[in-house]
Amino acid sequence: MDSNRTALPFREFSHRISLVFMLTLAAALLLLGRAETYVFDQARQVVTDLAAPLLEVASRPVAAARRIIERTDEYAYVFDENERLRAENARLLAWKEMALNLEARVARYEALLNVQLDPSINYVSGRAVSDAGGPFVDTVLVNVGREQGAKSGLAVVDTDGLVGRIVSTGPKASRVLLLTDLNSRVPVVIEPAHYKAVLAGDNTEWPKLEYLTNVSAVSPGDRVVTSGDGGLIPSGLPVGLVIQTNDGNLRVQTFSDRGRLDFVRVLQYEFPWQVERQDPPDVLKGPPASSSGSAASGSAAVAPGGAE
Repeated sequence: MDSNRTALPFREFSHRISLVFMLTLAAALLLLGRAETYVFDQARQVVTDLAAPLLEVASRPVAAARRIIERTDEYAYVFDENERLRAENARLLAWKEMALNLEARVARYEALLNVQLDPSINYVSGRAVSDAGGPFVDTVLVNVGREQGAKSGLAVVDTDGLVGRIVSTGPKASRVLLLTDLNSRVPVVIEPAHYKAVLAGDNTEWPKLEYLTNVSAVSPGDRVVTSGDGGLIPSGLPVGLVIQTNDGNLRVQTFSDRGRLDFVRVLQYEFPWQVERQDPPDVLKGPPASSSGSAASGSAAVAPGGAE
């Protein structure tokens, strides 16, 4: 009982001391809050200056790790972009090759159209395939057959001029006898003198001219075209130029070159053999049949009277 009474004053004293301390602390904080702000700014600046080197040193590993991550992402993007560009480059190369092939084909077609033909002559375009078989020496195959209207005897031209004529046909292909073959005979005209001859192949590079009436009137460099005689090949197709060999003979250097044969045209030419019938003028006709009959009957009627 006495001990409780002794502790009670001490407890009351401690409570009073705590109260005084708290009031003092509150008053100090109130005074500090009312102090000038530059004091705190200076203190903050000092703390910042002290902490800046430490923060810089601490941030270097973080920045390095960030750069490594960014580089890794860039490398991954570059790798993907490289793969995409490779695929795109392959596609562009394929398109380029296709465009070049189409450009070359269009150029050959345009060159093929440079050979002027009679507008009334129809033709079928095809491609030539070199072939050394068959009974002839100089022949080629073209992918134009009977299904496209090809038949034996039709003329074949390329971008430069006359190539030859068809000698046999199949459903989808035909064999063309070239001008240089031994069996080739084509009637031609030498311009500008307009002398006619026969271009005869002899399995050499340059066909010869046969049945030329006036050799002296023809000189090297003269142009040779088809004459159209016989009605098998249309007239005016370019054939080549006259040249003179070392032995003094005149031959023809053909415009068409077998080594460059590609696109050709098969001319669907037919000579107009059918000629319409034309009656003679009326003045050349005899008297009508009815008038002749009447005159004959009249003469017969007079004759008996005269006899009486």
